[in-house]
Amino acid sequence: MPEYPVPEIADVALEGVLKALGDPTRLAIVRMLADGQARPKAEVWDAFATSKATCAHHFKTLREAGLVTYEVHGRTHDIRLRKIELDERFPGLLGAVTGAPADA
Repeated sequence: MPEYPVPEIADVALEGVLKALGDPTRLAIVRMLADGQARPKAEVWDAFATSKATCAHHFKTLREAGLVTYEVHGRTHDIRLRKIELDERFPGLLGAVTGAPADA
């Protein structure tokens, strides 16, 4: 079973988060996940007109920047925005980039 390590939230740097969000596709993925609910990765990449490999690259970039985590349920791999943790670490940031209030 693959492991998807993510940095501890205390180690997540604002510069890395902003760099990851600087790509329009990654920003769109974060906006899609803004409610904090886990979604199957396949559902997310189906929303974009790009290859599975390209989406995998975007998912990895978001994970390594500390923005998302994966939840593995057998053969299904879900992706979830670290909304609560990120709101605590960088108050107002997610709301500013997603257009959603911080407590939504």
